[in-house]
Amino acid sequence: QVQLVESGGGLVQAGGSLRLSCAASGRTFSTYYMGWFRQAPGKEREFVVTISRSGRNTYYADSVKGRFTISRDNAKNTVYLQMNSLKPEDTAVYYCAASGTIVQVTTTDKYDYWGQGTQVTVSS
Repeated sequence: QVQLVESGGGLVQAGGSLRLSCAASGRTFSTYYMGWFRQAPGKEREFVVTISRSGRNTYYADSVKGRFTISRDNAKNTVYLQMNSLKPEDTAVYYCAASGTIVQVTTTDKYDYWGQGTQVTVSS
């Protein structure tokens, strides 16, 4: 089992930066692909980025490519999301998730474990 807890959200002005963290309790953290998703009020949860078990492969949604960077530290059971050049459109609750699939996936149904989410608000 994997338990995930996100942190680092907050209020920031457009153009600013935030760094989200996702701490995992499972001892087999390194066997999971990890992903970040976000959900704005009244909208469906959408894919942001995913990272392979080793951390060597990543895949970003076009909307965040070049601005967000995902990384993981398997020794610390933690995945990070560095968000730069934030836009009001980035405002959402951000969730980290773990997937046991052998490939990186971009849909919520392929992820087995989810955190509680952390609010990110970007003002104009």
